[in-house]
Amino acid sequence: MELEELLNHIVGNDYIHARFLNTLSLQENIGARKISANELPETSTYMVLKHAAEEHRHAFYLKKQIGKLNTEACPTYEPQYLLAPYSSKYYLNKLDMSTSRYLMEHMNLRGARLKFAAYLLVTYAIEVRADLIYPVYQEILSKNSSKVSVRSIILEEQGHLEEMIAQLRTFSADWEFHANNIISVEKNLYQNWINDLAAAIQEEHQLS
Repeated sequence: MELEELLNHIVGNDYIHARFLNTLSLQENIGARKISANELPETSTYMVLKHAAEEHRHAFYLKKQIGKLNTEACPTYEPQYLLAPYSSKYYLNKLDMSTSRYLMEHMNLRGARLKFAAYLLVTYAIEVRADLIYPVYQEILSKNSSKVSVRSIILEEQGHLEEMIAQLRTFSADWEFHANNIISVEKNLYQNWINDLAAAIQEEHQLS
């Protein structure tokens, strides 16, 4: 199932839509927590602090959007309140682990430099993906006259992408080569996630 078709199914059903928003909120929250877990207090920069704060705000904002739908709340990130809970929860973790292995094998990085490089490349790959998903999502929300909106997130994610590119240029002259390899890993994880979302939605339709 293609992204646009999938999102049309999601937006057309408030119960499924609420769990999708909660799933996106979970992923933003995981991203924020990973940024905070990997930063070193002595060397934290304005950019890293800003990025973590905005990802936490996105998680809160998406959770709050559920209240605009005519359905039950999703109070926690427990599996019953998510779509495709396993692949949604471990999407970013798998990408982070694959990126760290890549950097150790191909750039011989270790320690703090490895953590920071992984942060840059993982964030870059996720922001490229967000730059593809959120605008399509917003377009479908608008077409359906939904009260839900992700316009503010779109603007901030675009800013994050520009920041990552600037940092990657400083990090390595070959940053595009390495980034494209990580993008390839992310594409496989993304496709698995989309397939799992589609299967979850089809199951819901069969049960209803």
